[in-house]
Amino acid sequence: MAEVVHDEAGTASIAEIGLNPFAPGFFDDPYAQYRALRAVAPVHQSPIGPWTVTRYEDCSGLLRDPTLSVEARHATAMPRSAVLEAAGIERGERGSRAMLNIDPPDHTRIRRLAQQAFTPRRVEALVPRVQALVDGMLDTVAPRGEMDVIADLAFPLPFAVISEMLGMPEHDRTELRGWSHTLVKSLEPIVVPEELPAIMDAGDHITEHVEAAIAWKRRHPADDLLSALIAAEEEGDRLSPAELRDQVVLLYLAGHETTVNLIGNGTLALLRHPDQLARLRAEPELDGNAVEELLRYDSPVQFSRRVALADFELGGAHVTAGTFLFTCLGAANRDPEHFGPTAEQLDLHRREAPHHISFGGGIHHCLGAVLARAEARVAVPTLVRRFPRLALRDETPRWNGRMVLRGVDELPVTF
Repeated sequence: MAEVVHDEAGTASIAEIGLNPFAPGFFDDPYAQYRALRAVAPVHQSPIGPWTVTRYEDCSGLLRDPTLSVEARHATAMPRSAVLEAAGIERGERGSRAMLNIDPPDHTRIRRLAQQAFTPRRVEALVPRVQALVDGMLDTVAPRGEMDVIADLAFPLPFAVISEMLGMPEHDRTELRGWSHTLVKSLEPIVVPEELPAIMDAGDHITEHVEAAIAWKRRHPADDLLSALIAAEEEGDRLSPAELRDQVVLLYLAGHETTVNLIGNGTLALLRHPDQLARLRAEPELDGNAVEELLRYDSPVQFSRRVALADFELGGAHVTAGTFLFTCLGAANRDPEHFGPTAEQLDLHRREAPHHISFGGGIHHCLGAVLARAEARVAVPTLVRRFPRLALRDETPRWNGRMVLRGVDELPVTF
């Protein structure tokens, strides 16, 4: 990170500072950099291009601001444009009709179709199935005395749940996990040119898989979310074929990638804070608030984007139309101005924990937030109570090197 210097009176001034994911240790622990940015450059244009916003009040306001857009076509410059152009790849339309990437009125129409499957009542009805899946996965690893929390629980659980909700036909889950893990790199503001062919290839495979599943489901409709989305499309022009495909890809990926990080990051945080782990084991009534605090403490999604449609002022900075804005959810969730002087600490009893913005805000608040919470509320407490001697096998787990979807690739533990 750029240097912060102090004058003779001890007052900090900025020599040169900005969000710098290339700084040593950033992916292991970005929070030290976030803390410095909140203090001296809460709104600034990052060296990687977009304006970065780090304080809770500013981030929360931007996420809920209906005058901002999420559509990349309104941006005067995309962070990855130069890399794509150098590689001879056009920006293209893949994924552009997913509800995550569109504004009203299309966003309103499409979200209304999908959200019926994610109501609190429907999700609560899934909890016994989630519990059965978790119990089965832990039964499998129990005789070994060790496990990889990611490979043995955090990935297969949400993948199984969203696959069942959608009614997706069976496929090699290892292969799908690989495609998904590669494709979500496209959400990153920085893409290494050498990775582009693999990302494009993974996108092709996922698209082919989803289109084949849609064709199969047309012939074999059932009481599931994919059949409902197909039926909605066939009733008229409510969903175009491209809209249908992009929603399924989004639900399939977002339906498990975020929860993988939530379970993995949350388990790691507890193992690094044995006092809080002991509290969770002893107080089942904490389960709900514990998940909220784990979401706040190490958000599985660290950034959310917006595009300015008109000039405006933010934190003393002049933002022009077409500007890309990165709301840093991870920084906002540890802002002491909102969460108090202990904002950097993990506290499962924190009253303000549900105020976190890890699922975004406004009309683009995460559609599957209720489901992710339910899965984590079952998985994490069941894991730590089932294995009271649970411990890290490696004190320095390997992080995935992502700015946006922050998580560990592996979390080996013994019990």
